[in-house]
Amino acid sequence: MAALYESYTLCALADTGPEGTLAIEPDRDRDRVVITESGRAVTVYKVSDQKPLGSWTVKQGQCITSPAIYNSQTKEYVIVTDEKVVRVWKDEDISIEKAFKATVSADVYRVHSVRDQEPLVLFRHGAVRFLDSLLAAPQQPIEEVLSEEEVIRWSAAVQTEQQLVLLFSSEQRGQHYLYVQRFSPNALVKHRLETDSTNSTPLSYAATYRDGNIHLLYLFSSGSVYESVLQARPTVLAPSETVQALPHSLLLKLPVGEGELTAASALPIDESHIAVVGVPHPLAGAGKDYLCLWNTHFQTLQAGRELVGKIYGQLWCFSGKLFVPHGKTLSVIPFECQKSSLAAAMGKLKQTSGANESSGPTLVPSWNALLHSDQTQAQEKSQGAAIKKSKTSTRNQSSCPTAEQLAEKIKVGSEEVLQKQVEAFLHGSQPEELQLTVGRLASTLVMRCQADPTFYPHAALTQLVETSYLCHSGCPDLLMLTLEKNDFRLCQLCLQLFQDIPEAVTCCCLKTILSFQDSELEQVDLEEDSLLFMKALTQTAEVSDGDSGQHNGFCPPVLEEESYDVPPDSEAPGTEAPGTKPPRDPLALDMSCPVGLHKGTLLNEVLQAPYSDSLLLPHLKDLSVPQVILLLQYLRFLYLKYSQDAHSRIPTLRKPAVTQIMDWVCLLLDAHFTVLVLAPEAKSLLTSLHKFVRSQVKLYSELGKIEGSLEVLKKSKQSREIGQYSIEVIELF
Repeated sequence: MAALYESYTLCALADTGPEGTLAIEPDRDRDRVVITESGRAVTVYKVSDQKPLGSWTVKQGQCITSPAIYNSQTKEYVIVTDEKVVRVWKDEDISIEKAFKATVSADVYRVHSVRDQEPLVLFRHGAVRFLDSLLAAPQQPIEEVLSEEEVIRWSAAVQTEQQLVLLFSSEQRGQHYLYVQRFSPNALVKHRLETDSTNSTPLSYAATYRDGNIHLLYLFSSGSVYESVLQARPTVLAPSETVQALPHSLLLKLPVGEGELTAASALPIDESHIAVVGVPHPLAGAGKDYLCLWNTHFQTLQAGRELVGKIYGQLWCFSGKLFVPHGKTLSVIPFECQKSSLAAAMGKLKQTSGANESSGPTLVPSWNALLHSDQTQAQEKSQGAAIKKSKTSTRNQSSCPTAEQLAEKIKVGSEEVLQKQVEAFLHGSQPEELQLTVGRLASTLVMRCQADPTFYPHAALTQLVETSYLCHSGCPDLLMLTLEKNDFRLCQLCLQLFQDIPEAVTCCCLKTILSFQDSELEQVDLEEDSLLFMKALTQTAEVSDGDSGQHNGFCPPVLEEESYDVPPDSEAPGTEAPGTKPPRDPLALDMSCPVGLHKGTLLNEVLQAPYSDSLLLPHLKDLSVPQVILLLQYLRFLYLKYSQDAHSRIPTLRKPAVTQIMDWVCLLLDAHFTVLVLAPEAKSLLTSLHKFVRSQVKLYSELGKIEGSLEVLKKSKQSREIGQYSIEVIELF
């Protein structure tokens, strides 16, 4: 599954030409980029701070014709002005005019730089030179590789494992070609690009290196995305005069609506996902102002973001961030792509809260293990021979039924008998057999429950679910049956273990939990660990209410005084008793849990269930306004406790993450904002949620300042020897 995170503006584009920004190139580290605007300006930005670190302009009447690049070998910047003047300067240089410059004998198309490699200079007629050799003799003759009327449209340098490869495309009288320049040995190969049946033209190209090959991705104006694979080091090189047809395969067919695309770009972000800008969103109707992430393996749209202003069909990707110029701004959009799988493409892959967590048991059948059972059994023999012997001996006993025998007994047996039979079957079966039979046995039990309302084998169903070999798709009626029987213990277990619960069922669970009174749920037997988390959280709430001091000298931003158009609930100013402290905001002091312990425990399980935003949002609208307000109040309670770091002091295996809490708040507000604005009882709640947003913005702003100070300390180096003891004053600001 791929996701686009919250975007932010890196800078305003003061001189945006008809084709947008000239280029964005990486700088010396991952958090810096070099931006060349159309015309005369070059600026280095620190992306995390959204601040310029340096800016240079050329004189009036001059024009930048090749964007600036950073030469990592010499730690210098290089641009080309007026097509023939190569300028080189360092970061500390104030003016480009005072830096080194050289006039070459032919027009330059582009200067390319790859980290730890010497930059390449591509001339407009196809010749290539290394930068150092060109600057050593600027007036050296430059050969013409391209034929007359052949124009370069795109170029890129790709670093393979053994050498640097330069690729550039050209157009001549409607025909498109690809040139591949290798340097060890020096060889140039020309390919002919085949257009599709609609005779559309390529709009964008992108080249990446992976798995020992160069992958060329190009987008046509018809919406077709093709991929061609080139060998990084071919065994046989064709003569330079030979024009080879470039084989290609259709990777993705994008919706274009009426007509053809005019300004669009496609960029690979990993081996199975591409980012596309300037192509209509399939669900948004007319308009092309969208950035979308597509899964090319399963042909699915993973994420989309509407962009305001004119789209120039430009897109760059550095360090997990997409850079998109639109209108008069340059936006940075962080993204994340998980390893491609069918579950991820459909938004059903379970999210983990940390990279260091243990993997845990497999909750859905492992088809790879089933197909290669010999290898799996061999590993299991080496790891647990004693366990296998025990299971085999149990299997041989007459009391252990087979799957077919158990399925027949389920149709007529009593609840007590079935509990014993299921327990015996689970203890005497191999994991491979359980993966294939648990779903069938659970479905048989559920079918009998639906046919006979008086029959409900809670213990047998719980045993099957606890094997971790059962998923929702294997027994789709089980979770709804638990809600019908008010079996919240088994419902909690399913929410914990099932990874593929549909969003409609998740919302049904949520609606059912919210509809019950707290007193009705207090008698329910729930998992002790989850219940202890809620008990500890509410106990810390009581302690926090009586503590008026600051935590480590810090007063949380949530408790700061702010002015809102909300009628005060306290007495008028000036009526306080002598010697008493003025009360803080009553919204910030309301730390009591709005729901009971058992209801809060069940709500926590729903918050941690996997879901897809676009699929969950329509079903959230089925909640009533009182239910939405109650859930938002509970989410506010959790956020207040998390902001005081109360959750980190509670040892537990499962608890909702703060990102999950905020995501649910956003989804609920998106689904019910219009109704909540008109509801008087929700006014104070929306006000407090607004305070949360402001506190988060202020928190991250302060963290950004601290990060900058720590980076300065980290980069500072001691210039002299220090003895065993030293006192130094470090000035941060």
